[in-house]
Amino acid sequence: MAFNDLLKQVGGVGRFQLIQVTLVAVPLLLMASHNTLQNFTAAIPAHHCRPPATANLSRDGGLEAWLPRDKDGQLVSCLRFTSPKGLPLSNGTEDNTTGATEPCTDGWIYDNSTFPSTIVTEWDLVCTHRAFRQLAQSLFMAGVLLGAMVFGYLADRLGRRKVLILNYLQTAVSGICAAYAPNFSVYCAFRLLSGMSLASISINCMTLNVEWMPIHTRAHVGALVGYVYSVGQFLLAGFAYAVPHWRHLQLLVSVPFFAFFIYSWFFIESARWYSSSGRLDLTLKALQKVARINGKQEEGTKLSIEVLRSSLQKELTTNTSQASAMELLRCPTLRHLFLCLSMLWFATSFAYYGLVMDLQGFGVSIYLIQVIFGAVDLPAKLVCFLVINSLGRRPAQMISLLLAGICILVNGVIPKEQTIVRTSLAVLGKGCLASSFNCIFLYTGELYPTMIRQTGLGMGSTMARVGSIVSPLVSMTSELYPALPLFIYGAVPVAASAVTALLPETLGQPLPDTVQDLENRRKRKLRQQQREQQKQMVPLQSSSGEKNGL
Repeated sequence: MAFNDLLKQVGGVGRFQLIQVTLVAVPLLLMASHNTLQNFTAAIPAHHCRPPATANLSRDGGLEAWLPRDKDGQLVSCLRFTSPKGLPLSNGTEDNTTGATEPCTDGWIYDNSTFPSTIVTEWDLVCTHRAFRQLAQSLFMAGVLLGAMVFGYLADRLGRRKVLILNYLQTAVSGICAAYAPNFSVYCAFRLLSGMSLASISINCMTLNVEWMPIHTRAHVGALVGYVYSVGQFLLAGFAYAVPHWRHLQLLVSVPFFAFFIYSWFFIESARWYSSSGRLDLTLKALQKVARINGKQEEGTKLSIEVLRSSLQKELTTNTSQASAMELLRCPTLRHLFLCLSMLWFATSFAYYGLVMDLQGFGVSIYLIQVIFGAVDLPAKLVCFLVINSLGRRPAQMISLLLAGICILVNGVIPKEQTIVRTSLAVLGKGCLASSFNCIFLYTGELYPTMIRQTGLGMGSTMARVGSIVSPLVSMTSELYPALPLFIYGAVPVAASAVTALLPETLGQPLPDTVQDLENRRKRKLRQQQREQQKQMVPLQSSSGEKNGL
């Protein structure tokens, strides 16, 4: 509790906390836009083959004469007739192969009424090239995976503030370069770089805010971050509707990161990170600066190196150096946390992106679905916040994953004709998964000790990105059985919900600074359980003695 007492001494939740938490959270508005940006920039409009350059539509009977239809009367988008159906060839002879088709060698004609320009229409990512569309999103998620590992490690080594400053600049530059990409390969390269920086922004924002807040307000910070992300989904729907051209939309969600880069230089580095690194001089400087901003200058002057050394003696004696990522596997206590949390991160992201990256599959306006998916987060995260603060982090995590999995599984057995019911269940499941994301960020930050917290969050985010990369591959199993992807998307979070029973509760607990803190917490819990068992045994022994006496 030593560091928490220091935070209260310099103002607790004061002017500094309100300003910095707000400024750190604002970029998350646009991070939500980047994560699902390809729902709009890579939307697939209705399309069909372009007739040959030599075709004379007025003579051939119009465009329809070149376009085959399937048994349901729908246009076949990837084939065209070799000659106008039912008409003679240009040399005057009859076409004995009327009805024969060929690929769209002259390109495609797209319906630009909703999407005037996307990467699909610009680079013809349809038919035999349709896999490239999903490749772009997978590479973005691969960047998120790399960023979580690389920048999570750097943040524990260099500090949260320095890494955030770099990430804002990288997001701005790579996003703008993607908007001006001359070809698909260059676009994918810059989207990968954007993914790397955005992953780090998400985990560093949470960590920097949590480490500057007293214990009783940490859940509030987690809820705030979650709501900011949800509002960002509303913004994306508005941005995409107002700016439908993909290059302009890419610019719109990237340029503001230059502003974030500029004002991030005024952030104050985590004093908790300074102390865990053994840098008491910088810890003192940061705390005194916060005290001045909070109007507690007198309390700040009472602090000194000696006071900090006395208050933080445990941290200084047990954690003078940062732990490496390998400690997550070497140390039994950390290994247990790592394996359990990895399952939770993977399951949440796996099911989440299985739902949100297929907005066109709902059969209604893509803008409306985006708004609904954002709107459901508001009540869902409010309920999650109440459960987190009343029942604890563990029940909130378990309930959100379990309900999400059930909604998706039920959706798999409902006929496709019942679109309202299916869409409602998907929206409810998405809300539960958003709540799970909200909880897992806070829960992970509270479970890992300061010495390896950022690395732990980075590895958790890494597992989430593995889930988001695997998720689109699972959707391909629909060719075997249409509902199979939904059964898989639902079964994974249901199984993961059981893993939360293996994790300790952190409600009202101080943030651990070292592995020894985790061990002490575990031993206290074991002693408490033993005392409870002994109390339960006493009445049984007394009852047995009375019976023997009779």
